[in-house]
Order: sequence, then structure tokens, then C-alpha cells
Amino acid sequence: MAEHTGLIEWFSPSTYGKLPFDDWVEWVVRDWLVPNFRPAFQAMQWPVDQVLRGLDAGLQAIPFPIFALVLVIAAWRFAGGGVAIFTLLAMLFIDAIGVWAETMTTLSMILTAVFFCAIAGIPLGIAAARNDRFATTIRPVLDIMQTIPPFVYLVPIVMLFGVGMVPGVIATIIFALPPIIRLTNLGIRQVREELVEAAVAFGSTPKQILFEVQLPLALRTIMAGLNQTLMLALSMAVIAALIGAGGLGLTVFTGLGRLDVGRAAVGGVGIVLIAIVLDRITQALGDPSLRKGDWTFNGTAKRLLGLAPPGPAQR
Repeated sequence: MAEHTGLIEWFSPSTYGKLPFDDWVEWVVRDWLVPNFRPAFQAMQWPVDQVLRGLDAGLQAIPFPIFALVLVIAAWRFAGGGVAIFTLLAMLFIDAIGVWAETMTTLSMILTAVFFCAIAGIPLGIAAARNDRFATTIRPVLDIMQTIPPFVYLVPIVMLFGVGMVPGVIATIIFALPPIIRLTNLGIRQVREELVEAAVAFGSTPKQILFEVQLPLALRTIMAGLNQTLMLALSMAVIAALIGAGGLGLTVFTGLGRLDVGRAAVGGVGIVLIAIVLDRITQALGDPSLRKGDWTFNGTAKRLLGLAPPGPAQR
């Protein structure tokens, strides 16, 4: 038995010593990346900071009744009456529990992250769809971005960008970026070859094929990727609070640190409600078949004006 154990240990790399992988990573980040590239990373914060400040100031300046009304109308128009009613109740509840300002801060962070994810992700997805070698190269990078725990890369982000809301948004962008790249790539690749060949036969340029054939037909899949990116960004709200981000995530983190279950529940419920509202609206934007019945804004207006045919119960 001892001979078998010794033979097994002979095949174990740890028998011959520990591989200093942690020292290598620390040297790359602390001794090479930070001293040489930190100014560049600091400069990268400027556009994120400008968009975030603008959105936060704008959302905080909008009175609650006006914002809630606009969101309810958008839900009614794009997702139907049921989602509109839920949106109204959710907004009233968020304001009633006293976290409206924190909700607007969280929303500004999420919208900023999704904005930059769309700017970076859609072109990368298009490039991956048009170049198999690039798609093969970027796939393991996306796998790492999706599977590595967010807490792992919070340390290098703090070392490179510092702490605060902007580094929190950058961490959110890194975490939420892969779905929109993958689904943009998938959506364009799923466009039927016959349609592309027909466009080529009619003399369309590659730019025309992309913008007039492939992107319109892939729009539903791209919107599904945008929806997944939005949900992942919302899931980072609490984790980003660990490096100085504000909003509802900070409310949850504060409640956790003080063992205040009520405070933590207030922040958590706020995140859940805003996530459900945004999820239903963006899903309906990408797939209009998700709308229930004829309770859309246009359908109701037409019925009220007598422009739509009567329903079965009215005939």
C-alpha cells in the first residue's frame, strides 16, 4: 500500500515544490502593470465618469411622479398592461420605503455600464461573426470573464483605478460584457446564407449587407444579449459597493455590516423590483410576442378612439 502511495505522489507536481503562480500574478499587476500603465487606466475613467455623472444628475433631478409616469408609459407601450401595472406598484413601493435616491444612483450606474458594454460589445460581436480566427481567439477570454468570481478582479481594479463609483462601474462593465458579444456573434451567424447571397447578387456592399440585412435579422438575438448584460450589471450592484460604489448596493452592504436585516432587505427588494421592471421591458423590446393580449398603448388608444375592431366579447 505504501509503495502505491509513493508511486501516486511521484506523479503529483506538488511533491517537487510549489509553483509560485501567486507571486507571478502579484509581480505582473503590482510591479509592472500599475507603475507603467496606471496613468492610462486613470485616463480611461474620464468617459465613464462623464456619462455616470450626467445620468446620475439627470435622474436625481427628475421628480418621482414624472419619472414613474414615463416608465409606466414605456412599460405599457412595449410590454403591455400587466407590466405597466407592476411597474407603477414597484415605483410606488420603492419611494414608500425611502430608497428612491439610491435607486436612481443604482440605475445611473447600471445604464452607464450597459451603455459602454453596448458600445464595446456589439462591434466585437460583429468582428467575431465576420472573422472565425478572431472568434476563436476571443472565446477563451470571454470564458474567463464569465467564470472568474467578481471578487478576484476587484483587487487589481482597485490598484489600477482606485475606489469609488467609477471603478465600481468599470468592474460591472467587465463582468457584464461577455453576453452581448456572444449573442451578437451568434445572431449574425444565424442569418441565413441565402439572404446574404441574395444581397450580394443585387450588388450590396459589405456595409449594406451588415446594416440592412444581418443586423436587422439578428436584432432579436442582440436584444437578448443586451437583456442578459443588463441583468448581470444589476447583479453586480452589491459587489461594486465593496469598492466604493453607492446606490442600493451600498444600502445592502451597510445593512450586512451592521447585521441590520431590515436595512439589507430594503436595498435588496429595491434591486429586485428595478431588475424585474427593466427585464420585462427589455425582453419585450427584443421580442414583441411577449406582450400579453392587446393591452399595449397603441391597442388601447385605438380601442378608445374606435379605430380598432371590437374584441370577441363586444361582437
